[in-house]
Amino acid sequence: MKRLSVVIPALNEALNLPPLMETIPVTALTKAGWETEVVIVDNDSSDGTGDVALGLGARVVHQPRRGYGNAYQAGFAAASGDVIATGDADLTYPFDALPALLTALEEHEIEFMSTNRLLRENSNAMKWSHMVANHALSRVSRMLFRNGLRDSQSGMWIFRHYVWQGIDVRSPGMAFSQEIKNAATLAGFRTAEVPIEYRKRGGQVKLNALPDGMANLRQLFQHRYGRPHMASTALSFPSPLSTAEGFGTTA
Repeated sequence: MKRLSVVIPALNEALNLPPLMETIPVTALTKAGWETEVVIVDNDSSDGTGDVALGLGARVVHQPRRGYGNAYQAGFAAASGDVIATGDADLTYPFDALPALLTALEEHEIEFMSTNRLLRENSNAMKWSHMVANHALSRVSRMLFRNGLRDSQSGMWIFRHYVWQGIDVRSPGMAFSQEIKNAATLAGFRTAEVPIEYRKRGGQVKLNALPDGMANLRQLFQHRYGRPHMASTALSFPSPLSTAEGFGTTA
């Protein structure tokens, strides 16, 4: 049986974890041939996030150094799956779509799949200012890396474990999300992007919009011009529920 690691960073998300765990379709994944582990990275929480995760059957990794990227570094080091799937603990990402996303990953031999939240039908789940900033950063990312991705900041990715071992990702904070996508592109892995549903956040917002946005912008230029790279082609998928018909490439 294939093995999937669902890695989720969590900072003071104790209240969100019970409904979050309910959205991970372990039974459906098992029927599809996937043995699933859920890895919750407790990023120095003060509300008992780690204890709640353990009580819900998750595997808990403690990362005392706060930061989105730091949490993922620890989670990926602990993950044992052949494939890794990610998403935030704030109830915004559709973990219930994992069976369809994994089917697309396998059928189209994708190595790194990202997701696009920036759809009109998702506009009510994201602040207008955040939507504008995400579009702006994504445009700069496309210009610099020629990856064709529409949502450079999305936090839901599905990728083969060996991809992580073959890329150089350094950001300790929020820029990790764009950096891992761009690093996969530069390393020449076969990449794709699919649209997803994006949901309203549960609990307290932790994003510091202006500082994080400026830090991400700086990181894009540092990554593009500070390291050697190679070109890659990103695929664009019309729907995570689609079959092979209608899928295509974008230059």
